[in-house]
Amino acid sequence: MPMQRAPKTIRWSAKAWGLVLCLISCAFYVAFQGGKTSLMLLIIISCLTVYLLLGRWSGIASAKGERQISGVTGDSQLQTGSALKVDIRVDIPGVWPIPYVTVKDRLTKIGGEPQVYEGTFVPDWRRRGELTYVTPPLRRGLYRYETVECVTQDIFGLFEHSGSISIPLSFSVLPRTIYIPEWRQLHHLFKGSFQQSSVNGMNRETTQINGVREYIYGDRMSRIHWNATARTGQWKSKEFERESLPKLMLVLDRQTNGYRNEEQFELAVSVAASLIQFAASRNLACGFMAVGGGRPYIETPGGYETRKRIEKFLIEVQPDPNGDPTLALQDRSRLPAAGGLVVMISPRRSDRMIRSLKWLNMNGMSACHMWIDNGENGIAKEDWTRALRSSGIAAYPIQRLEELPAVLGGSA
Repeated sequence: MPMQRAPKTIRWSAKAWGLVLCLISCAFYVAFQGGKTSLMLLIIISCLTVYLLLGRWSGIASAKGERQISGVTGDSQLQTGSALKVDIRVDIPGVWPIPYVTVKDRLTKIGGEPQVYEGTFVPDWRRRGELTYVTPPLRRGLYRYETVECVTQDIFGLFEHSGSISIPLSFSVLPRTIYIPEWRQLHHLFKGSFQQSSVNGMNRETTQINGVREYIYGDRMSRIHWNATARTGQWKSKEFERESLPKLMLVLDRQTNGYRNEEQFELAVSVAASLIQFAASRNLACGFMAVGGGRPYIETPGGYETRKRIEKFLIEVQPDPNGDPTLALQDRSRLPAAGGLVVMISPRRSDRMIRSLKWLNMNGMSACHMWIDNGENGIAKEDWTRALRSSGIAAYPIQRLEELPAVLGGSA
């Protein structure tokens, strides 16, 4: 990143006024008392005052610097669990001696507590220094770096001088996902005339352009969207609408009282993100609904652009104490057409949930419950899955994300 200059700030502290008062007192002492002792005291205090006051112009307020993070640029997307190695280089103008510099770097997670990383270096003869630190593994969310604070003191530790270097940087951490090679019962879950053709016909496209997506190696030249490529400076391909096939709708339960802890909610988000990736690999039109406070967040089943909007939402989504996902399941206007599949991702198990899922079956859609297992005993788990299956609802209990491929690839 380019070197940034810190703004100059000059303010008089109580210690500075105290030092000036001490100097004035010594001057009065010489004027009214006289003698070598008072004169020597005035000279010592004067030299000390000059040194301490000139420290404010040590150059720390005009420091320049840069922050380098391997593999991270503006608006980068990282995977959950990534640790960042950060190098901060500081260049201090001027000639006034500086014993050491303390550097504070602040990493803020949007909606969370900021993390402050602090270290100290001794400037070299060119008044330059470097600080390196490694962050702990980062969790899902949006992160922002803003300023680097540089602080120094005089050799007596009486006065502190500081400057800030503006080096803004934003990046996001994606939800944790896992590769799903197969969902064996997927084509059986779709209803109607599409039951047998839902898997074999997923790749068929129409000639109607549905949007623009990133270029994928191997795309034909006829697929290149030249206007978008010229406008953005990056290769873009055309996204075509697909034939009318059953739609997949994921419903994420955000209600706080359904989850025991934050880890359980993160598991639900990871399951949703993994299913979206699976739908993309099978060219399935996938929609999304998240039920929490206020109006539900909803994306109707679509292609590449829809998927990107859902992924962006999953980076930021947080649990909410309000909202009722079982009521949202009965809103016909927000659900796919007959023959579609609605996947409920929730830790909730109740008669109300069963009634809502059965309502979907009675209205021409299939219902599936990705049950985020909260670690209950085996008898309770078996009772719940048995109750769902007896109502014609596919049940997939998931306690860890690593179980998801086996659960979907095995018998449901």
